[in-house]
Amino acid sequence: MLSINYSSFVLEAGTDEAGRGCLAGPVTAAAVILPTDFENTILNDSKQLSEKAREKLKPIIEEQALSFAVSHLFPNEIDEINILNASMKGMQESVLKLNTTPEFIIVDGNRALNAKLGLKNNFGKQFSVKEIELLKSIPNQSIIKGDAKFMSIAAASVLAKTYRDKYMDKIHEEFPMYNWKKNKGYPTKEHREAIRKYGTTKYHRLSFRLLPEQLKLEI
Repeated sequence: MLSINYSSFVLEAGTDEAGRGCLAGPVTAAAVILPTDFENTILNDSKQLSEKAREKLKPIIEEQALSFAVSHLFPNEIDEINILNASMKGMQESVLKLNTTPEFIIVDGNRALNAKLGLKNNFGKQFSVKEIELLKSIPNQSIIKGDAKFMSIAAASVLAKTYRDKYMDKIHEEFPMYNWKKNKGYPTKEHREAIRKYGTTKYHRLSFRLLPEQLKLEI
């Protein structure tokens, strides 16, 4: 059974991301503030849930959350600032999008939410001084495997995963040969074979090792 809160604060936000290990598409982050009386017996880390269960949970989370937000960070920004920084920035952006300012934030992983604030990069959102100060002012706690321990992080993982999957389904129509509708951009054998055969697209992360060293990319 997942816990509702880590802290004693009522407005506690959980945040998580999806798509960190993909070769194509965005890394997608979400932040969720749940009411303290929220209950759900299905909710868990999105990786432990079926697609059907995630789709069932998505409207429940959106309807019952006090506030939620989702952010995509795209390959050009991932390539520029690296996937770890992009994942954290996505969670930071999601927190800033919440229509209710949280009193406390719990973050899936082992890195504080306010790490690497205000990166000056060429792509994506640029944080204002006011936004940076707001993020610095909110106490936060990183929790390893937090998506399997706390409801708000699990809810954020479900939203991040479902929103990202929907985006990958959309761009699949533009480049069906990579079968993103099925593999969602992850490094499956089929996906890598398509990269070898057709080359890369604007949706691929060029800073990633797209093919094993023994194969050559024909572009």
